[in-house]
Amino acid sequence: MSRDLYTFFRSSTSYRLRIAVHGRHYVRAVSQIIGCDIHPLNNVRVLKHIQTQFGADEAATKTWYRHWIAEGLGGLETYVASAGFARRFCYGDTVTMADICLVPQIFNAQRFDCPLDGYGTLTAIFERCMALDAFRTTQPNTQADAF
Repeated sequence: MSRDLYTFFRSSTSYRLRIAVHGRHYVRAVSQIIGCDIHPLNNVRVLKHIQTQFGADEAATKTWYRHWIAEGLGGLETYVASAGFARRFCYGDTVTMADICLVPQIFNAQRFDCPLDGYGTLTAIFERCMALDAFRTTQPNTQADAF
C-alpha cells in the first residue's frame, strides 16, 4: 500500500470521519460491497459493452441492470440492517464514505426503474442523504455533463 493511500485512510477515516475502530471496518465493508460488488457490473462502460458486443437493446440492458442491482442491494440491505450500526445513515448519525457510495447506486437504480420496495433500510438512508444540500446539489442530473 502506498504511503499516500495509507495516509489518506488514516486521516480521512480515523480523524475526519471520526468513527470508532469497529465502525471503521464496517464503513469500509459497506463501501467495498458497493464499490466492488454492485458498481462494477452496473456502470455505463459495462452497459455500453453489453449493447455493442452482444447487441443488447435497451430492454435487455435494463434487465441486466435490474438483476445485478437486486443481487447487490439485496445482500447489502441484509448486511446493513443486521449489523446494527445504521441509524440515520449507514453508520449512526454521521455521513460516512458508505453513504457517499450508496447514494449513486440508489439514484441509478431509480433511473433504471428498479423496484426498491425490499430495501427499506437503504432507501431510508438514501432519502435522509438526499435531504442534505451536499447530496442534493451533486446529483448527476444537476451536472453540466449529465447524460
